[in-house]
Amino acid sequence: MAEPYAFIDDDFKKASEAKISILEPTFTKSDAVYDTISVLNNRIFRFDDHVNRFENSCNQMDISIPYSREDIKSISMKCILKSGYSTAIFMLIGRRGPYLDLSKRDLRTCKNGLIVVVVPYYNIFGEEKNKTGLRVSVVDNKRVPFEAIDARVKNFNWMDLNRGSIEAYKKGFDNAVLCTPDGQLSEGPGFNIWIIKNGKLQTPKGSLLEGITRRSIFELSQDLKFEAEELPLYPEQLESADEAFACTTAAGITPITHVNGKSLGNGFPGLLTEKIQNSYWQKRRNGWHGTKIE
Repeated sequence: MAEPYAFIDDDFKKASEAKISILEPTFTKSDAVYDTISVLNNRIFRFDDHVNRFENSCNQMDISIPYSREDIKSISMKCILKSGYSTAIFMLIGRRGPYLDLSKRDLRTCKNGLIVVVVPYYNIFGEEKNKTGLRVSVVDNKRVPFEAIDARVKNFNWMDLNRGSIEAYKKGFDNAVLCTPDGQLSEGPGFNIWIIKNGKLQTPKGSLLEGITRRSIFELSQDLKFEAEELPLYPEQLESADEAFACTTAAGITPITHVNGKSLGNGFPGLLTEKIQNSYWQKRRNGWHGTKIE
């Protein structure tokens, strides 16, 4: 039977058996970078783009994993094959690793490493929300300043995002949209946002993770003859949008139908959003940007 599988400490094992020490800074300091990648019908979506971003994140954090680019890709494929999943999500984690000498808490002495873990495909919002849409709140909690933590480096420093989620949940919303300290729209916990106004697509520019699915929207917009751009955006522009949607590896395109309790349009997923959503999945099923697992 198919089951989650992992690669850790230079070996493949069931994910339930993969462990790290509670003393290593990967855990105690959230000192790791990662990338999340999807698989549909035995094809890995935008594999090279994800590995590029993962390697950049490792470099930015001075994490030197002992594997080449081709090793990372080969290990990932073996992990997927061992899991038995044809549709899945897998994560690459560049870990700071354990201290070689616990008496000297010097990060330079850590043994850096690679973790790969494969799980069944999941939707962070729940599949039903892809049909009915999200009710989001632009929360008071702000993103960490870009000067402190570079949002383009995919990392586990999620305190700001998690606090935003909790704030939204307490208010009765499905999820949160966070702003930068100066009040510009940024992103949600694990997803980018887009607004549609007068038939044009717009996405925030600035302190945010430049998502791979976000990049795909720019390509889809060209195919569908929509104008798309990134620019500074503010909460009132999201609230007054004709349509809006979230995009992420672990959901694809999900309509946003309500913002801060106010309906966008008629309160149902918009026609242009549905067109983009359908095009995205149709192209994925046809092998768009897919690397075959073999």
